[in-house]
Amino acid sequence: MGKRHEKIGIKQVIRFEWMDHVLNMLLAGMEPESIRAELKSYLADKKQSGGTGERGEKTYLMAIGPLSAWFDPEPELVDFRDHALMIASKLQQKQWLPLHWAILSAAYPFWFSVAKQTGRLLNLQEKVTQRQIFNRLIEQYGDRETVSRNARYAIRSFVAWGVLKDTEFKGSYEKSDTLSIQDKDLVILLIEAALYTTSEGKGALGLLINSPAFFPFEFPVLTGDLIAKRAPGIDVVRHGLDDELLKLKK
Repeated sequence: MGKRHEKIGIKQVIRFEWMDHVLNMLLAGMEPESIRAELKSYLADKKQSGGTGERGEKTYLMAIGPLSAWFDPEPELVDFRDHALMIASKLQQKQWLPLHWAILSAAYPFWFSVAKQTGRLLNLQEKVTQRQIFNRLIEQYGDRETVSRNARYAIRSFVAWGVLKDTEFKGSYEKSDTLSIQDKDLVILLIEAALYTTSEGKGALGLLINSPAFFPFEFPVLTGDLIAKRAPGIDVVRHGLDDELLKLKK
């Protein structure tokens, strides 16, 4: 397991509008250091709740790590980010949520893990609690305070993004309406992100497209042939009679 797969790193709520702001700067052609400098100013009064007010520098600078998944990705994710950027340039800003989901999932597999455990629980019941999600994550990451704290920030980010809703009980959530994605290149990008969340970089198409980590979305039918044609970073290998294995190209 590589360093990217071991880090947790969601140290505060990541607001959806912050991600949009970063992507807009990137599409405008700004350089990484200029974006980083602008973010220091932009985030100085942006609260995790969505309001504005004074914040400690240490606190708001923590948000730059996850946001840098867009403008300063790890070397192995540069091509993936560039592909996401190309797709973003063809979409309206209101269609960017799946792009942000893909970018954060690839850069921070912990985000994807929290989403996966949330989705698994939502497949079984209408409402889920933080404690249920934490318990499942502890099985994977160990019983550390860091895991619960960072998972809480990820869950509150899901709420801020509108894919989860608070219920009348504190720490309890229900799913928002699913977002139907018709753009197959966008779906393929999300599947590629899922491959990056695994240290092996491979998985069966059927399992990937039905991953509970994609609980906010509804996908169209997708074939391995189409992925092979449109995803330069993915190899498609026939796997058994009725499934295909997807592998990241080295």
